[in-house]
Amino acid sequence: MSAPAHNTPFAMPMFHGFVPRKMQPWIYLFFAFTFQLSGGLYLGVLNQMVGGMSLIREDLQMCLYSNLAGMAIYFPLLFRMKFRFTNKTLLTAAALGVLLCNLLVPHIRFLPLLWAVCFIEGMCKIQGTFECMSNIQLWMTPKRDFTVFFPVLHIVILGSMQLSDLMMTYLMYYCHWTYMHLTIASLMAVNLLVLNTCVKHFRFMKKFPLFGIDWLGAALWAALLLQVAYIFDYGDLLAWWNSPVIRRLTLFAIATLGFCVWRMFTIRHPFLEPEMWTYRYLFPLLLLITLVEAILATEHVLEEVYYEEVMHYEEMVSVQLDWFTLIGILGGCLFAYWWMHVKRFNYLRLLIVGVGGLVCYLAGYYFTLSMDIHLSQLYLPTACRGFAYAVLSATFMVCLEEIMTFRHFFQALSVFNMLHMVVGGVLGAAVYARGLAYYIPDNMARYGSAVDRVAFSRAPFPLGHYMEKFVSQMMEVSIKQIYGWVLYACILLLLLFLLYDMPVRRQLKQMPGWKNVAREVKNSFWRTWHKPVRK
Repeated sequence: MSAPAHNTPFAMPMFHGFVPRKMQPWIYLFFAFTFQLSGGLYLGVLNQMVGGMSLIREDLQMCLYSNLAGMAIYFPLLFRMKFRFTNKTLLTAAALGVLLCNLLVPHIRFLPLLWAVCFIEGMCKIQGTFECMSNIQLWMTPKRDFTVFFPVLHIVILGSMQLSDLMMTYLMYYCHWTYMHLTIASLMAVNLLVLNTCVKHFRFMKKFPLFGIDWLGAALWAALLLQVAYIFDYGDLLAWWNSPVIRRLTLFAIATLGFCVWRMFTIRHPFLEPEMWTYRYLFPLLLLITLVEAILATEHVLEEVYYEEVMHYEEMVSVQLDWFTLIGILGGCLFAYWWMHVKRFNYLRLLIVGVGGLVCYLAGYYFTLSMDIHLSQLYLPTACRGFAYAVLSATFMVCLEEIMTFRHFFQALSVFNMLHMVVGGVLGAAVYARGLAYYIPDNMARYGSAVDRVAFSRAPFPLGHYMEKFVSQMMEVSIKQIYGWVLYACILLLLLFLLYDMPVRRQLKQMPGWKNVAREVKNSFWRTWHKPVRK
């Protein structure tokens, strides 16, 4: 009998013989980092891109959602592509696609074309990342243990997000925002050079044709995802359903959803199979990731408004917090690895730890936000956010893998990432934007009635300075109020987790009586002070 798969030495036969074996997995890990650094547009310096591209903020945010939608919708096709094409072909196509998209995006002003290019870039990005990480999975965990693989994967994914933001900000400050696209294009050129010199075409199995793929179903789900993103992205700008555009698009979205469901139940091989929705715990998991993403949207709405409009930080100042987010992410991934793989503790309680980290982040910002603080006072809450996001992302992914069979795992992963990458974030951002639109005028009306009339009687009165400070204070109060409501919601979610965990707690042994505790403490002291002396 042959040895078990996990006892065979790890090898990457797609490399030429002159490449040292110990370097081979590190080369693919480098490829994965470069793919994750890429994007359609890089929103770390959104204000500069608004002026440079003559587009509004919502247009550029829609580019981000298009990029994420391309990633999410491509998951069910990943293994079909892997079975059809060689590893070198897929990585070359992905790197070439990312390179061309990054060269084209800064010069496109026609929005539908810009969104389409960002969508394609997202597909190339996830294709390249998957090919790299799937080929070094056995190097990371010879037993294919996902409690090892997913924490390491999220170090790559979430760490690259922060590094990309840092790179973008520094390149903008010293050069120009378009240099980020040139940098990513250069990295892809390096990838192509290494692929063409060090990698050969290799198949792990016989070529499998691309038959039975529901391309129309994929297009319908992608259209639905983009329609939902458009509604919530532009909703506040267009006055929501007072706008005929939003009303018409809502009807189109409902019709698209109807076509998706009809096609799922009527054709033989739909893009998302009906059986995929029947797994136990799937819907609670999808609901939880949507809520968590909606809560974490505070980073992109409330924090940015606070940094720019209240504290008037430049990008080079606020970007310092990314280093502490990165520290939190590394700590969260390592903690999830220790909890799930080393100690084999309960996953539910790890989720409780993650939600507790969210509570610490929200409470830290709620009690700290002020016009008079130093940036260093936000280091700890920011690190808590990174820690919570890493713990929850890795744990949700492991839980999804645990409840799904391989046949439906990548379909569920597609739905999971539709909510994780797009719907949760854009929904939360829309709610917070609406909250700011309500609370800022309301607070200005409330506090404006208490303006000191004696102060106004001074001549000359510095009206401009006074109003600037007054508006900043009203924005600070409004942001605090929204943080308070989100904190309440997060505490309620934490309490629900603790309540759900109660049946597990009842199975543990009971707390001993106080007399027994005192006797045990006394005996422990006695044993400590009266140890036998060894000769």
